[in-house]
Amino acid sequence: MNLLHSKIVGDSYKNIIIVHGFLGMGDNWKSHANKIAESGFKVHLIDLRNHGKSFWSNEFSFDLIVEDIYEYISNHNISNFYMLGHSMGGNITMLFAKNYPELLKKIIIVDIVPKVYKPHHDYILESLKSLDFKVIKSRNDADTQLSKLISDERVRQFLLKNLYWKDQDTLGLKINLDILYDFKNKLSLIFKEDFSFDNPTLLIHGENSDYVNESDYELMNSFFKNLEIIKVPSAAHWVHADNPKFFLEKTINFLN
Repeated sequence: MNLLHSKIVGDSYKNIIIVHGFLGMGDNWKSHANKIAESGFKVHLIDLRNHGKSFWSNEFSFDLIVEDIYEYISNHNISNFYMLGHSMGGNITMLFAKNYPELLKKIIIVDIVPKVYKPHHDYILESLKSLDFKVIKSRNDADTQLSKLISDERVRQFLLKNLYWKDQDTLGLKINLDILYDFKNKLSLIFKEDFSFDNPTLLIHGENSDYVNESDYELMNSFFKNLEIIKVPSAAHWVHADNPKFFLEKTINFLN
């Protein structure tokens, strides 16, 4: 049995699992995890399959990832826990809430709703595929290559966290790029049947994000019956990075 890799921050009877987004890793949330842990939580920063330090698999789907997380909490004897997910991680959190509502106390969905999104990761995945590690020998070399397709430095820095030394002379990517490339058009979550998650749920989204708008609130309310919605000022899809102080304040208030 393959178990998800995690970094655990803090020590408390209250457990929260943070689920990162597509092409990310648990380590993206390290600074936030420290603050949440200080407020009285044991924070589990998991790496999803084919991401970070977790196992690689030719199979990848939201349903499989939900089962991976179920295996993880079972192995760690966790129940009645909290869950926070950003972007794709938010989709996984919502699906976990649908499948295992009895295990959850509260959930936080960060800048995503269960609707169809147009595929928009193509240029990012193509830029990652363009990295030739026979030629690229440093982080700067990789950044120079990525910049030909990705102008946003922050996106490049996010992607470059996936670089690691395979051996003394060869760089590689922590993500299983070929499998994730094939999944690029399947990143939307659609609930095909009604369900009701009755525990406290927070949808927190950026006021400048193009992922969530006020017309989506009714959809969220139809599934999550105890829903609170917070719009974060001066923030887009990367809510937690765009306005970290506001995000953390609202998140910790909700959790406690």
